[in-house]
Amino acid sequence: MLTTDQLEQRLASRNMQTLGGIGMMNCNCDVSLGVEYSQVRDLNQMITNTRHHQYSFTVIPLVHPRYRRQAVPAEGVPSPPFTRSDMILSSTEWTTYVVGRISEWINCDSADDSFASNSIDALRQEVAWASHLSLAAIILPAPRKHHNHYFREISRILHRTPNMNIWFRVCYDDVHDDPWETWVKLRSMCDNHPRLHVVIELTPNCPQPTVLQRWLGEALKAVIIPSDIFLTNAQGFPVLGKRYQKWLWLLLQRKVQFVLKHSTDAADTCDSLAPHQQYVRWLCRQQPQTQQEQFEAPYADYLQMPLQPLQDNLESATYETFEKDPVKYAQYEAAVHAALVERFVPQPEGPLPCVMVVGAGRGPLVAASLRAASKAGVKIRMYAVEKNPNAVVTLQHRRVREGWGDDVEIISCDMRKWEAPQQADIMVSELLGSFGDNELSPECLDGAQRFLAPGGVSIPQKYTSFMAPLASAKLWNEVRNFRDIEHFETSYVVKVHTACQLAEAKPVFEFSHPNPEFEHSNNRETEINWTLSQSATIHGFVGYFESQLYGDIYISINPSTFSTGMFSWFPIYFPIREPVFAPEGSTVTALMWRLSDAQKVWYEWALTSPTVTPIHNPNGRSQAIGL
Repeated sequence: MLTTDQLEQRLASRNMQTLGGIGMMNCNCDVSLGVEYSQVRDLNQMITNTRHHQYSFTVIPLVHPRYRRQAVPAEGVPSPPFTRSDMILSSTEWTTYVVGRISEWINCDSADDSFASNSIDALRQEVAWASHLSLAAIILPAPRKHHNHYFREISRILHRTPNMNIWFRVCYDDVHDDPWETWVKLRSMCDNHPRLHVVIELTPNCPQPTVLQRWLGEALKAVIIPSDIFLTNAQGFPVLGKRYQKWLWLLLQRKVQFVLKHSTDAADTCDSLAPHQQYVRWLCRQQPQTQQEQFEAPYADYLQMPLQPLQDNLESATYETFEKDPVKYAQYEAAVHAALVERFVPQPEGPLPCVMVVGAGRGPLVAASLRAASKAGVKIRMYAVEKNPNAVVTLQHRRVREGWGDDVEIISCDMRKWEAPQQADIMVSELLGSFGDNELSPECLDGAQRFLAPGGVSIPQKYTSFMAPLASAKLWNEVRNFRDIEHFETSYVVKVHTACQLAEAKPVFEFSHPNPEFEHSNNRETEINWTLSQSATIHGFVGYFESQLYGDIYISINPSTFSTGMFSWFPIYFPIREPVFAPEGSTVTALMWRLSDAQKVWYEWALTSPTVTPIHNPNGRSQAIGL
């Protein structure tokens, strides 16, 4: 878990982060907005106009779009410069403001062998020129029906230009094949290269939402918005259709860049696109971040190792982060209140109901239970059990400062080793992980259930893990950057952001407490099946949990039952070694094991359909949770 200072630094760096190396310093709102020129007569004037209209960058042709030249002239034949001088702009202007557009006429797969050969030479020539200019990115033309040689050349570019990002243009029209499947083919042929990105050019006929949704899991860097897809509202201003609006809002949250493009060869492109630019910026302002989104922003797509609270003592900053959750403790308080009201009536005399908080941390559950008892009018006797000696110091101070008095006894001990002086009527715990049981709540509560009186209740009473196939080139590449198998056999807590969940999450493992049939093993295994409504690339699995605290009071991070406003837990990500393509209508089958020995607990997982993968993390060789 990041400290507060680290979070602030990360958030600050993300505010200035560039996508594909293109800056955002000229934007008044938090959107990187570029403009595409069909041709440029005066580069200096173009840069001046770009700055004046507050565009972040511009997309321009590297060579005049109608200049179909012989890229490699015959030996001894003089040839004129194929493009303008690099000295027209400063190196900073080239790097900061310009994305180079490769000529559209290039066809590396032409049936005319000489034309195909010249196209390859021209493509290499223009890419070499872009590299010479130190451009942050180039944008390649959309592929034709036959494109295998073209894709091989793209792979060559990626390996020969180590510092330049490649933007691959696709569009939904009647000319090109399914853009998504074409992109997946290219991405696979280029071995999921991290500098290869896709750029979608919108068309007047907007695809269905489910078709657009799966792009959220791909390396989508920019969306090109031609002026002719805009509608005109009653006031005469350009607007986008509702379906595009909703999709662009999702992309805004993911920092995807937008490029405005005039549908004609307008000489005053920036001026003529001014109303469209104003509309896009207005659209951006319609989606202000909520307090929860501001809190979660530094964590987006940031892989973190799950906590191991049995092995490690949490830091004060980690406790502080969790204690800010406005929903979790309100639900716990409601659960304790419901249990007290249902099971006890206020009595002036006699033994007090005993409430034990096991894993008390710095005391938020203790305070919540005391408030619940006060509301119920039931006086209680409480034990707060905590193994972290540093958190115990805070508990001792709160006991004095908040007047808990002698009714709260603080125990500094591992709950599994403590011998309780009396049995509890209610045992309250907060030991859940992102996958429900991944922080060893079953082992802890099974060991502590001896504290419960006959008929006693555990809060939570039950929790269930859920899992779904996930498309996320971003997360998968983050794991691949470690360049070893170990990290592909490791689960990560992550605020999943640049991703697309491919099917509804289904139950995996369930645990109930108290567990009278406890036999010293919480091992589990299961097979889960999903049917995909459309073709997709699977990069792993995303995991959640739901927990029944008491009766009808729940907390959940499962999207279908999510506890709105709760942020104590992010999902968990189980990667797979290689992305798997799943055709439309195919069945995805996953196997999941929860295993243990005397020292540790671990998960193993594998796909068996639509293809078979190796079992990940056998015998906990890469990741385990220590007992």
